[in-house]
Amino acid sequence: MTDLYSQAPSAGGDAAPTQPQPLPRLARDTTPDNPWPISLLSRKYHDAVSKWPGTWIEGQISEINTRRAGSAYLTVRDNVEDISLNVTGFGRFAQMAREFRQGDRVILHGRPDVWMKQTRLSFMGDDIRRVGKGDLMAQIEELRRRLKGEGLFDAENKVPLPEFPGRIGLVCAPQARAEGDVITNARLRWPTIEFTVVHAHVQGPSCPPDVIAAIRRLDADPDVDVIIVARGGGSFEDLMGFSDEGVVRATAACATPIVSAIGHEDDWTLIDLAADLRASTPTDAAKRVVPDVNEQLQLVDEARRRIRDRIRSRVDNEMRLIEGYANRPSLTQPLTMLERPQRFVDDARQRLDIGLRRIVDDAGLTVEKLHASLTALSPQSTLDRGYAVVQDAQGHVVGDAADVSPGDGLSVTLRRGRIHVTAE
Repeated sequence: MTDLYSQAPSAGGDAAPTQPQPLPRLARDTTPDNPWPISLLSRKYHDAVSKWPGTWIEGQISEINTRRAGSAYLTVRDNVEDISLNVTGFGRFAQMAREFRQGDRVILHGRPDVWMKQTRLSFMGDDIRRVGKGDLMAQIEELRRRLKGEGLFDAENKVPLPEFPGRIGLVCAPQARAEGDVITNARLRWPTIEFTVVHAHVQGPSCPPDVIAAIRRLDADPDVDVIIVARGGGSFEDLMGFSDEGVVRATAACATPIVSAIGHEDDWTLIDLAADLRASTPTDAAKRVVPDVNEQLQLVDEARRRIRDRIRSRVDNEMRLIEGYANRPSLTQPLTMLERPQRFVDDARQRLDIGLRRIVDDAGLTVEKLHASLTALSPQSTLDRGYAVVQDAQGHVVGDAADVSPGDGLSVTLRRGRIHVTAE
Protein backbone atom coordinates (compact mmCIF):
# COMPACT_ATOMS: atom_id res chain seq x y z
CA MET A 1 0.00 0.00 0.00
CA THR A 2 2.91 2.33 0.67
CA ASP A 3 4.23 1.89 -2.86
CA LEU A 4 0.79 2.47 -4.34
CA TYR A 5 0.41 5.85 -2.68
CA SER A 6 4.04 6.88 -3.33
CA GLN A 7 4.07 6.35 -7.13
CA ALA A 8 3.98 9.48 -9.27
CA PRO A 9 1.93 9.54 -12.52
CA SER A 10 3.89 9.17 -15.79
CA ALA A 11 4.13 12.03 -18.29
CA GLY A 12 2.81 9.93 -21.16
CA GLY A 13 1.92 6.43 -22.18
CA ASP A 14 5.44 5.65 -23.48
CA ALA A 15 7.36 7.34 -20.69
CA ALA A 16 9.10 5.13 -18.14
CA PRO A 17 7.55 5.21 -14.63
CA THR A 18 9.34 7.30 -12.08
CA GLN A 19 10.87 5.76 -8.99
CA PRO A 20 8.43 5.66 -6.01
CA GLN A 21 9.12 8.37 -3.47
CA PRO A 22 9.49 7.33 0.16
CA LEU A 23 6.72 8.50 2.43
CA PRO A 24 7.57 11.26 4.92
CA ARG A 25 8.36 9.98 8.38
CA LEU A 26 6.85 12.98 10.17
CA ALA A 27 3.60 14.81 9.54
CA ARG A 28 5.41 18.12 9.06
CA ASP A 29 7.33 16.61 6.16
CA THR A 30 4.21 15.82 4.08
CA THR A 31 3.58 17.86 0.91
CA PRO A 32 0.83 18.00 -1.75
CA ASP A 33 3.09 15.89 -3.96
CA ASN A 34 3.93 13.41 -1.25
CA PRO A 35 0.95 13.06 1.18
CA TRP A 36 0.22 10.39 3.72
CA PRO A 37 -2.45 7.81 2.87
CA ILE A 38 -5.35 7.72 5.31
CA SER A 39 -4.36 4.25 6.48
CA LEU A 40 -0.97 5.58 7.57
CA LEU A 41 -2.55 8.49 9.41
CA SER A 42 -4.95 6.14 11.17
CA ARG A 43 -2.01 3.93 12.11
CA LYS A 44 -0.13 6.96 13.49
CA TYR A 45 -3.14 7.90 15.60
CA HIS A 46 -3.50 4.34 16.83
CA ASP A 47 0.16 4.05 17.76
CA ALA A 48 0.08 7.38 19.57
CA VAL A 49 -3.11 6.63 21.53
CA SER A 50 -1.91 3.16 22.46
CA LYS A 51 0.86 4.80 24.50
CA TRP A 52 -1.65 6.62 26.69
CA PRO A 53 -2.00 5.11 30.17
CA GLY A 54 -5.11 3.34 31.41
CA THR A 55 -7.45 5.31 33.66
CA TRP A 56 -10.47 5.05 35.92
CA ILE A 57 -13.53 7.10 34.90
CA GLU A 58 -16.96 7.68 36.45
CA GLY A 59 -20.29 8.30 34.76
CA GLN A 60 -23.87 7.18 34.27
CA ILE A 61 -24.85 4.53 31.73
CA SER A 62 -27.19 6.09 29.18
CA GLU A 63 -27.07 3.22 26.68
CA ILE A 64 -25.96 -0.39 26.97
CA ASN A 65 -25.97 -3.30 24.52
CA THR A 66 -24.83 -6.75 25.63
CA ARG A 67 -26.85 -8.81 23.18
CA ARG A 68 -23.81 -10.06 21.27
CA ALA A 69 -22.07 -12.90 23.00
CA GLY A 70 -18.68 -11.93 24.39
CA SER A 71 -19.01 -8.19 23.69
CA ALA A 72 -20.50 -5.12 25.35
CA TYR A 73 -21.11 -1.60 24.04
CA LEU A 74 -21.88 1.22 26.48
CA THR A 75 -22.42 4.95 26.36
CA VAL A 76 -21.34 6.55 29.62
CA ARG A 77 -22.45 10.11 30.25
CA ASP A 78 -21.17 12.91 32.44
CA ASN A 79 -24.42 14.61 33.50
CA VAL A 80 -22.62 17.69 34.82
CA GLU A 81 -20.94 18.60 31.53
CA ASP A 82 -23.37 16.67 29.29
CA ILE A 83 -20.51 14.78 27.62
CA SER A 84 -20.72 11.14 26.53
CA LEU A 85 -18.07 8.49 25.93
CA ASN A 86 -18.41 5.25 23.98
CA VAL A 87 -17.01 2.25 25.82
CA THR A 88 -16.35 -1.14 24.24
CA GLY A 89 -15.33 -4.31 26.02
CA PHE A 90 -14.94 -8.02 25.40
CA GLY A 91 -14.54 -11.21 27.38
CA ARG A 92 -14.57 -10.66 31.12
CA PHE A 93 -15.68 -7.03 30.79
CA ALA A 94 -18.67 -8.04 28.62
CA GLN A 95 -19.66 -10.68 31.18
CA MET A 96 -19.52 -8.12 33.98
CA ALA A 97 -21.48 -5.55 31.95
CA ARG A 98 -24.47 -7.89 31.64
CA GLU A 99 -25.35 -7.11 35.27
CA PHE A 100 -25.80 -3.38 34.58
CA ARG A 101 -28.74 -1.39 33.20
CA GLN A 102 -29.47 2.07 31.89
CA GLY A 103 -29.22 4.70 34.61
CA ASP A 104 -26.62 2.88 36.69
CA ARG A 105 -23.73 5.02 37.89
CA VAL A 106 -20.48 3.16 37.41
CA ILE A 107 -16.71 3.40 37.65
CA LEU A 108 -14.86 2.04 34.62
CA HIS A 109 -11.24 1.20 33.97
CA GLY A 110 -9.80 0.96 30.51
CA ARG A 111 -7.50 2.38 27.89
CA PRO A 112 -8.19 4.69 24.96
CA ASP A 113 -8.05 3.14 21.53
CA VAL A 114 -8.47 4.13 17.89
CA TRP A 115 -10.58 1.99 15.60
CA MET A 116 -8.47 2.23 12.49
CA LYS A 117 -11.21 1.32 10.01
CA GLN A 118 -13.02 4.59 10.75
CA THR A 119 -10.24 6.40 12.64
CA ARG A 120 -12.58 6.70 15.58
CA LEU A 121 -11.49 7.20 19.16
CA SER A 122 -13.04 4.85 21.70
CA PHE A 123 -12.43 3.55 25.19
CA MET A 124 -11.66 -0.16 25.69
CA GLY A 125 -12.94 -1.17 29.10
CA ASP A 126 -11.49 -3.98 31.16
CA ASP A 127 -13.21 -3.44 34.53
CA ILE A 128 -16.56 -2.02 35.64
CA ARG A 129 -17.94 -1.44 39.11
CA ARG A 130 -21.24 -0.17 40.42
CA VAL A 131 -21.35 3.10 42.33
CA GLY A 132 -25.10 3.40 42.63
CA LYS A 133 -28.12 4.26 40.60
CA GLY A 134 -28.29 7.73 39.15
CA ASP A 135 -30.61 10.40 40.45
CA LEU A 136 -32.95 10.09 37.46
CA MET A 137 -33.07 6.33 37.84
CA ALA A 138 -33.90 6.68 41.52
CA GLN A 139 -36.73 9.10 40.76
CA ILE A 140 -38.19 6.79 38.13
CA GLU A 141 -37.95 3.81 40.48
CA GLU A 142 -39.74 5.75 43.21
CA LEU A 143 -42.47 6.79 40.74
CA ARG A 144 -42.81 3.20 39.54
CA ARG A 145 -43.37 1.91 43.07
CA ARG A 146 -45.95 4.60 43.80
CA LEU A 147 -47.93 4.06 40.60
CA LYS A 148 -47.78 0.31 41.02
CA GLY A 149 -49.24 0.72 44.50
CA GLU A 150 -52.17 2.58 42.92
CA GLY A 151 -52.82 -0.39 40.61
CA LEU A 152 -51.97 1.38 37.34
CA PHE A 153 -49.86 -1.57 36.18
CA ASP A 154 -52.23 -4.39 37.22
CA ALA A 155 -52.86 -7.06 34.61
CA GLU A 156 -56.64 -6.96 35.08
CA ASN A 157 -56.64 -3.37 33.79
CA LYS A 158 -55.11 -4.37 30.45
CA VAL A 159 -57.39 -4.15 27.40
CA PRO A 160 -56.99 -6.92 24.77
CA LEU A 161 -55.99 -5.82 21.28
CA PRO A 162 -58.59 -6.20 18.50
CA GLU A 163 -57.91 -9.15 16.23
CA PHE A 164 -58.67 -7.23 13.02
CA PRO A 165 -58.25 -3.47 13.57
CA GLY A 166 -59.49 -1.12 10.86
CA ARG A 167 -57.59 2.01 11.88
CA ILE A 168 -54.44 2.52 13.95
CA GLY A 169 -53.71 5.71 15.83
CA LEU A 170 -49.97 6.48 15.76
CA VAL A 171 -48.14 8.88 18.06
CA CYS A 172 -44.62 9.67 16.87
CA ALA A 173 -42.23 12.47 15.98
CA PRO A 174 -42.72 14.25 12.63
CA GLN A 175 -40.69 12.68 9.80
CA ALA A 176 -39.41 10.05 12.21
CA ARG A 177 -38.13 6.71 11.06
CA ALA A 178 -40.46 5.05 13.55
CA GLU A 179 -43.47 6.35 11.61
CA GLY A 180 -42.27 4.77 8.38
CA ASP A 181 -41.39 1.52 10.13
CA VAL A 182 -44.84 1.16 11.66
CA ILE A 183 -46.84 2.15 8.57
CA THR A 184 -44.72 0.16 6.10
CA ASN A 185 -44.61 -3.06 8.12
CA ALA A 186 -48.29 -2.85 9.08
CA ARG A 187 -49.42 -2.42 5.47
CA LEU A 188 -47.12 -5.20 4.31
CA ARG A 189 -48.97 -7.51 6.69
CA TRP A 190 -52.47 -6.01 6.32
CA PRO A 191 -52.77 -3.78 3.21
CA THR A 192 -56.22 -2.38 4.06
CA ILE A 193 -55.16 -0.90 7.41
CA GLU A 194 -55.64 2.85 7.83
CA PHE A 195 -53.74 5.28 10.06
CA THR A 196 -54.44 8.42 12.00
CA VAL A 197 -51.02 9.92 12.76
CA VAL A 198 -50.57 12.53 15.48
CA HIS A 199 -47.10 14.06 15.62
CA ALA A 200 -45.59 14.98 18.96
CA HIS A 201 -42.25 15.78 20.51
CA VAL A 202 -40.67 12.55 21.71
CA GLN A 203 -37.93 14.03 23.88
CA GLY A 204 -37.31 17.17 25.83
CA PRO A 205 -39.69 19.26 27.96
CA SER A 206 -42.41 19.30 25.29
CA CYS A 207 -42.58 15.53 25.12
CA PRO A 208 -44.94 14.73 28.06
CA PRO A 209 -47.68 17.29 27.26
CA ASP A 210 -47.56 16.49 23.53
CA VAL A 211 -47.81 12.74 24.10
CA ILE A 212 -50.62 13.16 26.66
CA ALA A 213 -52.62 15.34 24.25
CA ALA A 214 -52.03 12.90 21.37
CA ILE A 215 -53.18 9.90 23.41
CA ARG A 216 -56.34 11.66 24.57
CA ARG A 217 -57.12 12.87 21.05
CA LEU A 218 -56.81 9.39 19.56
CA ASP A 219 -58.72 7.82 22.46
CA ALA A 220 -61.63 10.16 21.74
CA ASP A 221 -61.69 9.17 18.05
CA PRO A 222 -64.29 6.39 17.62
CA ASP A 223 -62.67 5.22 14.36
CA VAL A 224 -59.36 4.36 16.06
CA ASP A 225 -59.24 0.72 17.14
CA VAL A 226 -55.73 0.65 18.65
CA ILE A 227 -53.05 3.24 19.50
CA ILE A 228 -49.29 2.88 19.04
CA VAL A 229 -46.88 5.24 20.78
CA ALA A 230 -43.60 4.85 18.90
CA ARG A 231 -40.10 6.25 19.15
CA GLY A 232 -36.76 5.02 17.91
CA GLY A 233 -33.78 4.29 20.10
CA GLY A 234 -32.03 6.88 22.22
CA SER A 235 -30.16 7.47 25.41
CA PHE A 236 -31.70 6.98 28.83
CA GLU A 237 -32.23 10.74 29.17
CA ASP A 238 -33.80 10.99 25.70
CA LEU A 239 -36.49 8.51 26.70
CA MET A 240 -37.23 10.18 30.05
CA GLY A 241 -40.39 11.84 28.71
CA PHE A 242 -42.11 8.48 28.44
CA SER A 243 -41.56 7.87 32.15
CA ASP A 244 -43.39 11.09 33.06
CA GLU A 245 -46.20 10.57 35.56
CA GLY A 246 -48.75 12.35 33.37
CA VAL A 247 -47.88 10.19 30.37
CA VAL A 248 -48.18 7.04 32.45
CA ARG A 249 -51.55 8.06 33.89
CA ALA A 250 -52.90 9.03 30.46
CA THR A 251 -51.81 5.65 29.12
CA ALA A 252 -53.42 3.76 31.99
CA ALA A 253 -56.67 5.75 31.62
CA CYS A 254 -56.87 5.20 27.85
CA ALA A 255 -59.97 3.14 26.96
CA THR A 256 -58.61 2.27 23.52
CA PRO A 257 -56.00 -0.51 23.52
CA ILE A 258 -52.57 1.12 23.52
CA VAL A 259 -49.18 -0.32 22.54
CA SER A 260 -45.85 1.17 23.60
CA ALA A 261 -42.94 0.88 21.17
CA ILE A 262 -40.25 3.04 22.73
CA GLY A 263 -36.59 2.60 21.87
CA HIS A 264 -35.02 -0.78 21.34
CA GLU A 265 -35.43 -4.11 23.08
CA ASP A 266 -33.11 -3.21 25.98
CA ASP A 267 -34.71 0.20 26.57
CA TRP A 268 -37.49 0.57 29.09
CA THR A 269 -39.79 3.34 30.30
CA LEU A 270 -42.76 3.50 32.65
CA ILE A 271 -45.20 3.77 29.74
CA ASP A 272 -44.30 0.16 28.94
CA LEU A 273 -45.77 -0.93 32.28
CA ALA A 274 -49.01 1.03 31.83
CA ALA A 275 -49.59 0.11 28.18
CA ASP A 276 -51.79 -2.83 27.27
CA LEU A 277 -48.89 -4.31 25.27
CA ARG A 278 -45.18 -3.54 25.15
CA ALA A 279 -43.39 -3.98 21.80
CA SER A 280 -39.61 -4.14 21.63
CA THR A 281 -39.40 -1.83 18.59
CA PRO A 282 -41.79 0.14 16.34
CA THR A 283 -41.44 -2.60 13.74
CA ASP A 284 -42.38 -5.20 16.33
CA ALA A 285 -45.44 -3.10 17.27
CA ALA A 286 -46.65 -3.12 13.67
CA LYS A 287 -46.28 -6.88 13.48
CA ARG A 288 -48.12 -7.49 16.75
CA VAL A 289 -51.03 -5.10 16.16
CA VAL A 290 -52.21 -6.36 12.76
CA PRO A 291 -52.45 -9.95 11.52
CA ASP A 292 -50.49 -11.25 8.55
CA VAL A 293 -52.77 -11.34 5.51
CA ASN A 294 -50.89 -14.33 4.09
CA GLU A 295 -51.34 -16.27 7.32
CA GLN A 296 -55.03 -15.36 7.40
CA LEU A 297 -55.45 -16.47 3.79
CA GLN A 298 -53.78 -19.75 4.68
CA LEU A 299 -56.16 -20.13 7.61
CA VAL A 300 -59.13 -19.43 5.33
CA ASP A 301 -57.86 -21.93 2.76
CA GLU A 302 -57.33 -24.51 5.46
CA ALA A 303 -60.83 -23.85 6.85
CA ARG A 304 -62.31 -24.21 3.36
CA ARG A 305 -60.44 -27.46 2.84
CA ARG A 306 -61.71 -28.83 6.14
CA ILE A 307 -65.27 -27.76 5.28
CA ARG A 308 -65.05 -29.42 1.87
CA ASP A 309 -63.63 -32.58 3.42
CA ARG A 310 -66.36 -32.59 6.06
CA ILE A 311 -69.13 -32.07 3.49
CA ARG A 312 -67.64 -34.67 1.15
CA SER A 313 -67.37 -37.17 4.00
CA ARG A 314 -70.96 -36.47 5.07
CA VAL A 315 -72.25 -36.88 1.51
CA ASP A 316 -70.27 -40.11 1.06
CA ASN A 317 -71.73 -41.48 4.28
CA GLU A 318 -75.24 -40.59 3.19
CA MET A 319 -74.67 -42.16 -0.24
CA ARG A 320 -73.45 -45.36 1.38
CA LEU A 321 -76.49 -45.31 3.64
CA ILE A 322 -78.83 -44.85 0.67
CA GLU A 323 -77.10 -47.65 -1.23
CA GLY A 324 -77.47 -49.87 1.81
CA TYR A 325 -81.18 -49.09 1.98
CA ALA A 326 -81.60 -49.68 -1.77
CA ASN A 327 -79.93 -53.09 -1.54
CA ARG A 328 -81.96 -54.31 1.39
CA PRO A 329 -84.26 -57.32 0.67
CA SER A 330 -87.18 -55.42 2.15
CA LEU A 331 -87.01 -53.02 -0.78
CA THR A 332 -85.89 -55.39 -3.52
CA GLN A 333 -88.45 -58.05 -2.39
CA PRO A 334 -91.15 -56.23 -0.41
CA LEU A 335 -93.08 -59.46 0.38
CA THR A 336 -90.24 -60.52 2.62
CA MET A 337 -91.39 -57.78 4.96
CA LEU A 338 -94.51 -59.91 5.68
CA GLU A 339 -92.64 -63.11 6.42
CA ARG A 340 -91.82 -62.29 9.97
CA PRO A 341 -95.30 -60.98 10.88
CA GLN A 342 -96.83 -64.06 9.13
CA ARG A 343 -94.66 -66.36 11.19
CA PHE A 344 -95.74 -64.48 14.28
CA VAL A 345 -99.43 -64.89 13.36
CA ASP A 346 -98.99 -68.59 12.56
CA ASP A 347 -97.17 -69.19 15.82
CA ALA A 348 -99.85 -67.26 17.70
CA ARG A 349 -102.66 -69.24 16.00
CA GLN A 350 -100.94 -72.50 16.85
CA ARG A 351 -100.41 -71.47 20.45
CA LEU A 352 -104.05 -70.32 20.66
CA ASP A 353 -105.34 -73.65 19.23
CA ILE A 354 -103.22 -75.63 21.67
CA GLY A 355 -104.33 -73.43 24.52
CA LEU A 356 -108.04 -73.73 23.65
CA ARG A 357 -107.76 -77.51 23.30
CA ARG A 358 -106.19 -77.72 26.72
CA ILE A 359 -108.92 -75.56 28.18
CA VAL A 360 -111.64 -77.74 26.56
CA ASP A 361 -109.97 -80.92 27.72
CA ASP A 362 -109.67 -79.57 31.26
CA ALA A 363 -113.32 -78.48 31.19
CA GLY A 364 -114.41 -81.95 29.86
CA LEU A 365 -112.58 -83.69 32.66
CA THR A 366 -114.24 -81.38 35.15
CA VAL A 367 -117.68 -82.07 33.70
CA GLU A 368 -117.06 -85.82 33.77
CA LYS A 369 -116.00 -85.61 37.40
CA LEU A 370 -119.05 -83.53 38.28
CA HIS A 371 -121.30 -85.89 36.33
CA ALA A 372 -119.89 -88.88 38.19
CA SER A 373 -120.39 -87.13 41.49
CA LEU A 374 -123.92 -86.06 40.55
CA THR A 375 -124.79 -89.56 39.37
CA ALA A 376 -123.51 -91.08 42.56
CA LEU A 377 -125.55 -88.64 44.69
CA SER A 378 -128.75 -88.68 42.52
CA PRO A 379 -131.92 -90.26 44.01
CA GLN A 380 -132.46 -91.96 40.66
CA SER A 381 -129.42 -94.07 41.35
CA THR A 382 -131.06 -95.26 44.53
CA LEU A 383 -134.23 -96.15 42.65
CA ASP A 384 -132.16 -97.96 40.04
CA ARG A 385 -130.88 -100.28 42.78
CA GLY A 386 -134.51 -101.41 43.60
CA TYR A 387 -135.63 -98.86 46.12
CA ALA A 388 -138.83 -96.73 45.88
CA VAL A 389 -139.86 -93.32 47.06
CA VAL A 390 -143.21 -92.99 48.85
CA GLN A 391 -144.92 -89.61 48.87
CA ASP A 392 -148.23 -88.44 50.40
CA ALA A 393 -150.90 -86.56 48.58
CA GLN A 394 -149.03 -83.30 49.20
CA GLY A 395 -145.86 -84.68 47.62
CA HIS A 396 -143.97 -85.00 50.85
CA VAL A 397 -141.68 -87.99 51.17
CA VAL A 398 -142.97 -90.42 53.77
CA GLY A 399 -140.12 -91.51 55.97
CA ASP A 400 -142.08 -92.90 58.91
CA ALA A 401 -145.08 -95.33 58.83
CA ALA A 402 -146.61 -93.47 61.76
CA ASP A 403 -147.15 -90.49 59.51
CA VAL A 404 -149.58 -92.48 57.31
CA SER A 405 -153.20 -93.17 58.26
CA PRO A 406 -155.36 -95.94 56.82
CA GLY A 407 -157.10 -94.79 53.66
CA ASP A 408 -154.41 -92.11 52.83
CA GLY A 409 -153.56 -91.96 49.18
CA LEU A 410 -149.89 -92.48 48.44
CA SER A 411 -147.72 -92.38 45.32
CA VAL A 412 -144.81 -94.78 44.91
CA THR A 413 -142.02 -93.78 42.57
CA LEU A 414 -140.15 -96.75 41.20
CA ARG A 415 -137.13 -97.13 38.94
CA ARG A 416 -139.47 -96.65 36.01
CA GLY A 417 -142.81 -95.05 36.45
CA ARG A 418 -145.07 -94.28 39.43
CA ILE A 419 -148.03 -96.05 41.01
CA HIS A 420 -150.80 -94.75 43.29
CA VAL A 421 -151.84 -96.83 46.28
CA THR A 422 -154.13 -96.53 49.34
CA ALA A 423 -152.80 -97.28 52.82
CA GLU A 424 -154.68 -99.89 54.93
